[in-house]
Amino acid sequence: MTTLYRADHVGSLLRPAELLTARANAKNPDELQAIENRHILRVLAKQNGLGFAMATDGELRRRNFMSDFTDAVEGFDFTEAVARRWQTDGKDKPVSSVTGIVTAKLRQVRPLTNHELPFLKSHCKADIKMTLPSATQFPAISFKRGTSDQAYKDPGALLWDIVEIIAKEVRALTADGVKYIQIDAPRYSYYMDPKWRDWLRTELRVEPEAALDEALKADNACLAAARREGVTLGIHLCRGNNRSHWYAEGGYDAIAERMFATLQVDRFLLEYDDERSGSFEPLRFVPRGKVVVLGLISSKRPELEKPDGLLKRIDKAAKYVPLECLALSPQCGFASTMEGNLLTEEEQWAKLRLVVETARRVWG
Repeated sequence: MTTLYRADHVGSLLRPAELLTARANAKNPDELQAIENRHILRVLAKQNGLGFAMATDGELRRRNFMSDFTDAVEGFDFTEAVARRWQTDGKDKPVSSVTGIVTAKLRQVRPLTNHELPFLKSHCKADIKMTLPSATQFPAISFKRGTSDQAYKDPGALLWDIVEIIAKEVRALTADGVKYIQIDAPRYSYYMDPKWRDWLRTELRVEPEAALDEALKADNACLAAARREGVTLGIHLCRGNNRSHWYAEGGYDAIAERMFATLQVDRFLLEYDDERSGSFEPLRFVPRGKVVVLGLISSKRPELEKPDGLLKRIDKAAKYVPLECLALSPQCGFASTMEGNLLTEEEQWAKLRLVVETARRVWG
């Protein structure tokens, strides 16, 4: 039996200026860790005070949502990156890359989350939620033709080496008592957006439908490794979340039937904060008994959503998924990269308070 967690959040929280400065300047790792510890205690207390039954450390020890992987695995070159354009308000804008290019066979040099879990186990009063990047994240943004193919013949070969590392990590986390594992999988947006489907064909040289099938198999292999009685497994999908920018758009229609039926998760955490996410109609393909966490509250914009508007949108979603199989969260984290989205901590906590208060109004 898994936990419903009616009030949820995706994981990352805004870093205070002190922590950003320390990470940029600190030469003493112990000094940086002490600052991290102090602020993690603060965000744990805040989540507890708001009433969340689950909690994360805000990913405050990470440079970005996937740096646990890239810091623990050799084979990445961070001096170059696959170029992408990010958007806001309909305008293209370059945003700094958060990962590098694979230039050699990957080699894991330490566990991914050992620097995070012991402190959480000692201090977290709620169920611990650990987030990890999907294995599908890296072939799309770290495989460069002419460079990466000297180590891996194609993106698929790279993918399955990454699956082995992620699967080992999530197996260890659930064995160590972690109650909630979330896989962050923004690359599914490539299969929803026509311009990114074209990019897959022309730049990555893979057929989108075949790549989607392989992505589903890869994520399921990691999820199977994490499956354990009493553990909740979730997958989060978004369309980009770097400094309040995005790179993809389109509803879930193109992949809904196959994705919802295939992924072996308990919860789908879905971006639904604006028109780029499309309608709730694709939710009709969600199998009975699985939970949809509606990401109705924006982590990108500072304006606070209207409670009555949220209730109306939950009612609309309940036409396709029973109300007892719905939950609520922001559409993404507040700091997928350590620099964070363009709002204040006070605005962040107001949004998370709204998540909890709305969930209580709807589900009690």
